[in-house]
Amino acid sequence: MSGGPAPDSVLVYVGLDLVGDGLMKLPFVRALRNACPDARIVWLAGKGRSVYSGALAPLVDGLIDTVVEQAGVGLGWDELRQPALAGTPLAGQRFDLVIDTQRRVKTTLLLRRIPHRTFVSGAAGYWLSDRRPPRDHRRPPAMIRQMLDLLEAATGKPAVPTVTRVADPESAALADRLLAGRDRLVGFAPGAGGRQKCWPLDRYVELARRVAARGRTPVFLLGPDEADWAARIRDALPDAVLPLQDPAAGALAGSPLLTIAVAAHLDAAVANDSGGGHMLAAADIPLLSLFGPTPPAKFAPFVSRGAVVRAQDFSGDGMDAIPVDAVDAALETLLAAARHGHR
Repeated sequence: MSGGPAPDSVLVYVGLDLVGDGLMKLPFVRALRNACPDARIVWLAGKGRSVYSGALAPLVDGLIDTVVEQAGVGLGWDELRQPALAGTPLAGQRFDLVIDTQRRVKTTLLLRRIPHRTFVSGAAGYWLSDRRPPRDHRRPPAMIRQMLDLLEAATGKPAVPTVTRVADPESAALADRLLAGRDRLVGFAPGAGGRQKCWPLDRYVELARRVAARGRTPVFLLGPDEADWAARIRDALPDAVLPLQDPAAGALAGSPLLTIAVAAHLDAAVANDSGGGHMLAAADIPLLSLFGPTPPAKFAPFVSRGAVVRAQDFSGDGMDAIPVDAVDAALETLLAAARHGHR
């Protein structure tokens, strides 16, 4: 690390991690382990639970050593009456590096009490931080880029979120079975938390038809809210694969881990601004993201190879402004770049 020896212990503070949070933060977790390969890394969820100790635990196996959730840390001034981290499994411990990922000044002041050698926080423009970005730094809109900036401030080096292909063995084996005998796979995640963020399904079908005509196999990843689209897709595309609707998927059909395991088999994928898009990104495959009412600068998934098509580029804000031809061309460009190893 810049300015001192590499840390033997790192504590990362978050409020809590829901599934979407955990997926978006994965590049930071990977970059942190790359920057501190030998450190003991503790993930402290001070205000709630963390999926890193539950549903997404296999994705951080070997990257995070300890997850402490619902710690009751960083909540209020009454904590000043006790030593830092009192009442948690971390009581009495000191950390070489503490990274505060939230920006509430009150919480940051409470966290600075944790015994440390170096404390890094972006709160109040890094005012309470021992290390800061360059003077000309401007806070980026994307949450994951903000977190990577914290790591770069701490280490003085670029953050490198290289993917370690960590997967739940059960999900990986099931994905192998569901896709057995298939190759040249291209994924499509047509759903989203709000239908206003969905590119029309008939355009996904038309795009998949073109992809199939070029000798590739369409793979549709449908969540529970899109399950009623399955029959329509199968009627239009008899050779398409719908692995999450396969009876063999069983109880894992709704698991993010299975979606990520399936994604690891794909040559590329297309998704809306959605949780499904972030699950695909967790496998770090070439990803084309479609945006309309939400800003890609803030919400686009973080991948090594990615591209964005915006409705605004076609004089509209609604997803129906995006033409199939534009998405088709962008997907082929992404596939060609991936084949030739370009970022």
